[in-house]
Amino acid sequence: TTSSANAESTMTAPSNGSKKAAPLTEGEAPQIKELLLSVNQPQALADNLRNLKSLGIADGLTKLLHTDRAGGVDATSVAQRRELLGANSLPSSPRNSFWQLFVDTFDDATLQILMAAAVVSLVIGIYDDPATGYVEGVAILAAVLIVSVVTAINDYNKETQFRDLSQVNDEEVDVVVMRSGKAKQVRVTELVVGDVVCIEAGDEIPCDGVLLKHDGLEVDESALTGEPMDIEKDDDIDPFVLSGCTVAAGSAQFLAIAVGKDSQWGVIKSHLEKEQEQTPLQEKLDHMAALIGYVGMGAAAATFVAMMLIKIFMQPEYLADVTVFHHALDAFIIGVTIVVVAVPEGLPLAVTIALAYSSQQMLADQNLIRHLAACETMGNATNICSDKTGTLTENRMTVVKGWFANQRDENAEKECKQMSGGALQIILNGIACCSTARVVAADPDEMVGPVHDDRAHVIGNKTEAALLLWAQKHHKDDTEARRERANFGDAGGSRLFPFSSARKRMSVLVATEPEEAEVHMTRKTSKRLSTWTLYHKGAGELVLKNCTKYLDSDGSEKEMTATKRKELEALIKEYASQALRCVAVCHRSSVEDILKGDPFNATLADVESQLEKEMTLNALVGIADPLRKDVVDAVAICQRAGIFVRMVTGDNLDTANAIAKQAGILTEGGLSMVGEDFRKMSPKQLDAILPRLQVLARSSPEDKHMLVQRLNGGLMPETEEEWLEAHPGKNYAKQKDLLLPGYKEEWALSHGHGGEVVGVTGDGTNDGPALKAADVGLSMGLSGTDVAKKASDIIIMDDKFSSIVKAVLWGRSVFDNIRKFLQFQLTVNVVALTITFLSAVAGYKPPLNAVMMLWVNLIMDTMGALALGTEPPVDDLLARRPYKRDASLISRPMWRNIFVQATYQLGLLVVLLKDGPKWFGCEDGSSHHFTIIFNAFVFCQVFNEFNAREIGDIFDPLRLMSKSPMFLLVILFTVVAQWFIVEYGGDFTQTYPLSFEEWRITALLGAVSIPVGYIMRQIPVSEDPDTFAGIGDSIPKSKTSFLGTLLAVLLPVLAGLIYQLYYEVEELKH
Repeated sequence: TTSSANAESTMTAPSNGSKKAAPLTEGEAPQIKELLLSVNQPQALADNLRNLKSLGIADGLTKLLHTDRAGGVDATSVAQRRELLGANSLPSSPRNSFWQLFVDTFDDATLQILMAAAVVSLVIGIYDDPATGYVEGVAILAAVLIVSVVTAINDYNKETQFRDLSQVNDEEVDVVVMRSGKAKQVRVTELVVGDVVCIEAGDEIPCDGVLLKHDGLEVDESALTGEPMDIEKDDDIDPFVLSGCTVAAGSAQFLAIAVGKDSQWGVIKSHLEKEQEQTPLQEKLDHMAALIGYVGMGAAAATFVAMMLIKIFMQPEYLADVTVFHHALDAFIIGVTIVVVAVPEGLPLAVTIALAYSSQQMLADQNLIRHLAACETMGNATNICSDKTGTLTENRMTVVKGWFANQRDENAEKECKQMSGGALQIILNGIACCSTARVVAADPDEMVGPVHDDRAHVIGNKTEAALLLWAQKHHKDDTEARRERANFGDAGGSRLFPFSSARKRMSVLVATEPEEAEVHMTRKTSKRLSTWTLYHKGAGELVLKNCTKYLDSDGSEKEMTATKRKELEALIKEYASQALRCVAVCHRSSVEDILKGDPFNATLADVESQLEKEMTLNALVGIADPLRKDVVDAVAICQRAGIFVRMVTGDNLDTANAIAKQAGILTEGGLSMVGEDFRKMSPKQLDAILPRLQVLARSSPEDKHMLVQRLNGGLMPETEEEWLEAHPGKNYAKQKDLLLPGYKEEWALSHGHGGEVVGVTGDGTNDGPALKAADVGLSMGLSGTDVAKKASDIIIMDDKFSSIVKAVLWGRSVFDNIRKFLQFQLTVNVVALTITFLSAVAGYKPPLNAVMMLWVNLIMDTMGALALGTEPPVDDLLARRPYKRDASLISRPMWRNIFVQATYQLGLLVVLLKDGPKWFGCEDGSSHHFTIIFNAFVFCQVFNEFNAREIGDIFDPLRLMSKSPMFLLVILFTVVAQWFIVEYGGDFTQTYPLSFEEWRITALLGAVSIPVGYIMRQIPVSEDPDTFAGIGDSIPKSKTSFLGTLLAVLLPVLAGLIYQLYYEVEELKH
């Protein structure tokens, strides 16, 4: 798919005067499809080309598709074309049905064992007692069925969420097309057969097509063919462009001939099925789940042995009528149920829910997650290497000052009248032709309602657009007409060499008056019938070095004296100190006499070596790009959160320093340097300054890549062969410790702590390597090329730095939500396993039967994951430093919370097990007795879930409750379901209906978990400082809400008083 920012080349058609193509009819559609298929067979270039020539090449195709070659399709025919010839949406891989997911849940070995035991229990029960003996077996099977259904529902919803995210990922891309004679940005999914599509370097081709115009077009087709070489495209040998491939160089317009499932990439994708990848946190939790499962199996085995020993040797009275075999079956069922409860299958579910929920919410915060692992990784980022333009600044470029034809203008926002018409024409021609940007008038159809944007829309590079707007607004210049006359991409027309972030400049070769020449030529041969002029534009101080003359106000060219050069160098420095981007515009006439070959066949290397020197400087312009309003606060938040923010930019050092100081990035004691000096450093020298390096100016994409490599060790050369591939012609033995980025072994020895977690922003094609090397690559949604987006993990949809801060916040929220769930689940695990084992050892029948424990398992896993995995982020998460890569999932305060709550709950259940019959007047070991224990245990979990919302010393169980609707729903469902199970479960769940008094007491006993939660947080246990990374010394601190404390302590007391008052009123009535 093509980039919205760089999708338009300079060779687009005029916006007026194109013919309106005849409408497409339904009867033509089958024949058109057949003919288009004949020129778009996979891996059949010769046949496709022969068939294309038989159709009349591009002209024949445009006629066949009722498309105007210059103006594109009629905008009113788009819907009809989509219906008759197909939509540009690729087929989705087949999804699992709910029934398939339901069946898959029974692949779990412990569930299979439990079902087998339940069947045995069912058979024996019916044999012993045909009337009611089936109840226990059926109850266990029903509980297993409920667990499986809930799991399948979760899996189905999870897959739906991921597909929704993938669909957004595929559709959130714009492409530039010509429709009804006007350039228009549309979603890639809105393309239709017959569209005239504009592409340039860095774009991903959105559909299959045939070239109409092109200039130096080279395409990387490795995605389809596997061949690593870029393919040069031309009219005679290979005029076909294929979807899924990437434009490596040049620019073009092409006619869309196959979209969506009919394109070659669509055919391939229909046979693909993308697997959802495991994130690092999921893998870590899988390992922890396995360990907990082993502990559970040990507890199950111990419980089984204890129950059998009690039956055989102690022979208690309540087992007198139970056979050894039947008791062994009961013990086995309890043991297997313990394993089911102990194995925390809810852990990966919690991660899935947390990631899916966060990904959806992050999309609303302008973060499109391409790889789920990036969501959690971003939370622990220690370094952010940010671009300047568009990320820290608004990318709303305006020419505010300038030097035009030797006349200095301190207010370039007005018409410059101090130069002659000849000088002005040279400058305006250079600005119009030496550009890939477009300025398009607002569409009247889109200006609907009281609030609308009636400003001109910029397509392409904002810096280039600033020059175009200056020419159009202040000199009423028709830049489009100038481009049209240049005939870019046509045979014998002008040549374009787009801006490169590596070169910091661009050039065009303009053939003057080509309309007077009878041109009959191909790309390979032409007659020199025109006069050629080089127009060149780029970074001020770099271009000035290549100028030997300057344009005077009367239009004459004068020699660049040493004095004049110093004057201009001082002007460039002055602009930079004012945070203005300085762009130089220059030209060189009659270059056909300098080039060794025909200008029409010139390559970038020819232009760079032969023409981009001894040029005439036309103008120096100072372009303002104001800092985004939210950047200063966002940078400060990052620094308080322990994140080192660096600015990596192509601008000169003075401009970069000025912006960095405004943003708060360049601080006292911080270091700034230029890429030229950076590249000369050895790895050891760079490591020494990295803790202070805050600004890297005049940097190339390769500099950014090497910076990231030294920070995190990503994609570092590991072998001598890899090092030599990165440094051709160098001596590995002598220079391996002298040249950046170094090598893996050396880096590992010098970075014993494992390196930094680095987030990198990028928007250009050449930023791809740095985005790949980063732990989290962040591409720009508005200004980024498709290559950059493809290489990234997160797309920042609005290009704002503050959106990156939101990504950090959500990443930390995911990590903490998983820890909340882990804290909650381990507490339940410890209590459930211990009480079952202790009761067996003490000679009691286990108070929690298989059905009860499966219900607890449901509360603990699915319900807990839903409640705690969807907690909203809080700003306090950005008040601490990031965690290290190897930091434990369970912190010291979490262990304290788990053990204190487990101790209270175990003590409560043991007391109820021993003294419950005396307190409640029920028979010892009866279903009534065990229902009271069960109810108290469940309410302990309900109230402890409030405690689990905080994993540190902060006590505020009701914090942001209004923003946690899922939590409240889960609590409500749990309480209602518990009431239904207790009151109506009967023999099925082996529960006994409780009185209102018993409900009150067991609920209050559970509510004591809240004040216990307050008391335990007064125990002074702090997080291990060694688990934190990043800058600063901020670690989580105690912050307790007075209202929350008061409610927590007084709530049980108030509830008791209210009930007592109610009880006494009822007594008086009687």
